[in-house]
Amino acid sequence: MKRMKIFLVLASLAFATGAYAQTTKLNDAQIAAIVVAANTVDINAGKLAEKQARDKQVQGFGRQMVTDHTGVNKQATDLVNKLKLRPEESDASKKLKEDGDTAVNRLKKLKGKDFDKAYIDNEVTYHQAVIDMMDKTLVPDASNAELKDLLKKVRPSFVAHLDQAKTIQASLK
Repeated sequence: MKRMKIFLVLASLAFATGAYAQTTKLNDAQIAAIVVAANTVDINAGKLAEKQARDKQVQGFGRQMVTDHTGVNKQATDLVNKLKLRPEESDASKKLKEDGDTAVNRLKKLKGKDFDKAYIDNEVTYHQAVIDMMDKTLVPDASNAELKDLLKKVRPSFVAHLDQAKTIQASLK
Protein backbone atom coordinates (compact mmCIF):
# COMPACT_ATOMS: atom_id res chain seq x y z
CA MET A 1 0.00 0.00 0.00
CA LYS A 2 2.78 2.45 0.88
CA ARG A 3 4.55 1.66 -2.39
CA MET A 4 1.37 2.48 -4.26
CA LYS A 5 1.16 5.86 -2.52
CA ILE A 6 4.73 6.67 -3.54
CA PHE A 7 3.95 5.65 -7.11
CA LEU A 8 0.88 7.88 -7.12
CA VAL A 9 2.92 10.83 -5.85
CA LEU A 10 5.40 10.34 -8.67
CA ALA A 11 2.65 9.81 -11.23
CA SER A 12 1.13 13.10 -10.11
CA LEU A 13 4.59 14.66 -10.39
CA ALA A 14 4.90 13.50 -13.98
CA PHE A 15 1.42 14.71 -14.80
CA ALA A 16 1.75 18.04 -13.01
CA THR A 17 5.12 18.97 -14.47
CA GLY A 18 4.11 17.76 -17.91
CA ALA A 19 0.77 19.57 -17.81
CA TYR A 20 2.42 22.78 -16.61
CA ALA A 21 5.20 22.63 -19.14
CA GLN A 22 2.87 21.88 -22.05
CA THR A 23 0.73 24.95 -21.43
CA THR A 24 3.48 27.40 -20.49
CA LYS A 25 6.72 27.91 -22.39
CA LEU A 26 9.63 27.86 -19.98
CA ASN A 27 12.50 30.30 -20.16
CA ASP A 28 16.15 29.26 -19.74
CA ALA A 29 16.28 30.41 -16.11
CA GLN A 30 13.25 28.23 -15.29
CA ILE A 31 14.75 25.29 -17.18
CA ALA A 32 17.97 25.66 -15.17
CA ALA A 33 15.99 25.55 -11.91
CA ILE A 34 14.13 22.44 -13.08
CA VAL A 35 17.38 20.68 -14.00
CA VAL A 36 18.87 21.39 -10.58
CA ALA A 37 15.64 20.40 -8.80
CA ALA A 38 15.29 17.14 -10.76
CA ASN A 39 18.87 16.12 -9.99
CA THR A 40 18.62 17.14 -6.34
CA VAL A 41 15.47 15.05 -5.88
CA ASP A 42 17.28 11.97 -7.18
CA ILE A 43 20.41 12.72 -5.13
CA ASN A 44 18.31 12.84 -1.95
CA ALA A 45 16.55 9.57 -2.77
CA GLY A 46 19.87 7.97 -3.70
CA LYS A 47 21.46 8.97 -0.37
CA LEU A 48 18.56 7.33 1.43
CA ALA A 49 18.97 4.16 -0.65
CA GLU A 50 22.68 4.04 0.18
CA LYS A 51 21.80 3.92 3.88
CA GLN A 52 18.51 2.07 3.96
CA ALA A 53 18.49 -0.46 1.11
CA ARG A 54 18.98 -4.11 1.94
CA ASP A 55 19.68 -5.34 -1.59
CA LYS A 56 23.25 -4.65 -2.75
CA GLN A 57 22.08 -3.77 -6.28
CA VAL A 58 19.69 -1.19 -4.85
CA GLN A 59 22.40 0.26 -2.61
CA GLY A 60 24.79 0.45 -5.56
CA PHE A 61 22.15 2.06 -7.74
CA GLY A 62 21.46 4.66 -5.04
CA ARG A 63 25.18 5.41 -4.79
CA GLN A 64 25.39 5.75 -8.58
CA MET A 65 22.43 8.16 -8.59
CA VAL A 66 24.18 10.37 -6.04
CA THR A 67 27.40 10.38 -8.06
CA ASP A 68 25.87 10.81 -11.50
CA HIS A 69 23.25 13.41 -10.59
CA THR A 70 25.76 15.39 -8.54
CA GLY A 71 27.90 15.49 -11.67
CA VAL A 72 25.00 16.70 -13.81
CA ASN A 73 24.17 19.37 -11.24
CA LYS A 74 27.79 20.54 -11.33
CA GLN A 75 27.70 20.77 -15.13
CA ALA A 76 24.41 22.67 -14.98
CA THR A 77 25.68 25.02 -12.26
CA ASP A 78 28.92 25.68 -14.17
CA LEU A 79 26.92 26.49 -17.31
CA VAL A 80 24.48 28.72 -15.43
CA ASN A 81 27.40 30.64 -13.93
CA LYS A 82 29.11 30.93 -17.32
CA LEU A 83 25.91 32.27 -18.88
CA LYS A 84 25.30 34.56 -15.90
CA LEU A 85 21.86 33.02 -15.67
CA ARG A 86 20.00 33.08 -12.37
CA PRO A 87 17.77 29.97 -11.97
CA GLU A 88 14.15 30.97 -11.61
CA GLU A 89 11.60 28.89 -9.74
CA SER A 90 8.52 27.83 -11.67
CA ASP A 91 5.50 25.76 -10.79
CA ALA A 92 7.28 22.76 -12.32
CA SER A 93 10.48 23.12 -10.25
CA LYS A 94 8.47 23.73 -7.07
CA LYS A 95 6.33 20.66 -7.77
CA LEU A 96 9.43 18.53 -8.43
CA LYS A 97 10.91 19.52 -5.08
CA GLU A 98 7.66 19.08 -3.19
CA ASP A 99 6.89 15.66 -4.67
CA GLY A 100 10.50 14.56 -4.25
CA ASP A 101 10.40 15.46 -0.56
CA THR A 102 7.09 13.63 -0.16
CA ALA A 103 8.47 10.50 -1.85
CA VAL A 104 11.63 10.51 0.30
CA ASN A 105 9.59 10.96 3.48
CA ARG A 106 7.42 8.00 2.53
CA LEU A 107 10.45 5.91 1.63
CA LYS A 108 12.00 6.66 5.03
CA LYS A 109 9.14 4.75 6.66
CA LEU A 110 9.87 1.54 4.74
CA LYS A 111 12.37 -1.17 5.59
CA GLY A 112 14.00 -4.15 3.91
CA LYS A 113 12.45 -5.53 0.74
CA ASP A 114 9.57 -3.07 0.94
CA PHE A 115 12.04 -0.19 0.78
CA ASP A 116 14.07 -1.75 -2.01
CA LYS A 117 11.01 -2.36 -4.19
CA ALA A 118 9.46 1.05 -3.52
CA TYR A 119 12.74 2.87 -4.17
CA ILE A 120 13.33 1.12 -7.49
CA ASP A 121 9.70 1.59 -8.54
CA ASN A 122 10.17 5.27 -7.68
CA GLU A 123 13.32 5.46 -9.80
CA VAL A 124 11.66 3.87 -12.83
CA THR A 125 8.73 6.26 -12.66
CA TYR A 126 10.88 9.28 -11.87
CA HIS A 127 13.43 8.75 -14.63
CA GLN A 128 10.70 8.18 -17.20
CA ALA A 129 8.97 11.39 -16.09
CA VAL A 130 12.21 13.38 -16.33
CA ILE A 131 13.05 11.95 -19.77
CA ASP A 132 9.55 12.83 -20.97
CA MET A 133 9.91 16.34 -19.57
CA MET A 134 13.29 16.74 -21.27
CA ASP A 135 11.94 15.56 -24.63
CA LYS A 136 8.61 17.37 -24.59
CA THR A 137 9.48 20.58 -22.79
CA LEU A 138 13.00 21.33 -21.62
CA VAL A 139 14.90 20.75 -24.85
CA PRO A 140 12.24 22.32 -27.11
CA ASP A 141 11.84 25.35 -24.83
CA ALA A 142 15.57 25.98 -24.26
CA SER A 143 16.61 29.02 -26.26
CA ASN A 144 20.31 29.01 -25.34
CA ALA A 145 22.25 26.60 -27.54
CA GLU A 146 24.66 25.59 -24.76
CA LEU A 147 21.80 24.80 -22.37
CA LYS A 148 20.03 22.81 -25.07
CA ASP A 149 23.27 20.93 -25.81
CA LEU A 150 23.78 20.10 -22.13
CA LEU A 151 20.27 18.68 -21.91
CA LYS A 152 20.87 16.56 -24.99
CA LYS A 153 24.27 15.47 -23.67
CA VAL A 154 22.95 14.21 -20.31
CA ARG A 155 19.79 12.57 -21.71
CA PRO A 156 21.52 9.23 -22.49
CA SER A 157 22.55 8.97 -18.82
CA PHE A 158 18.93 9.32 -17.74
CA VAL A 159 17.94 6.63 -20.24
CA ALA A 160 20.71 4.36 -18.94
CA HIS A 161 19.50 4.95 -15.37
CA LEU A 162 15.95 4.08 -16.41
CA ASP A 163 17.11 0.88 -18.10
CA GLN A 164 19.23 -0.09 -15.10
CA ALA A 165 16.36 0.61 -12.69
CA LYS A 166 14.02 -1.52 -14.82
CA THR A 167 16.53 -4.39 -14.73
CA ILE A 168 16.81 -4.17 -10.95
CA GLN A 169 13.02 -3.85 -10.68
CA ALA A 170 12.58 -7.10 -12.62
CA SER A 171 15.12 -8.90 -10.39
CA LEU A 172 13.27 -7.82 -7.22
CA LYS A 173 9.95 -9.41 -8.26
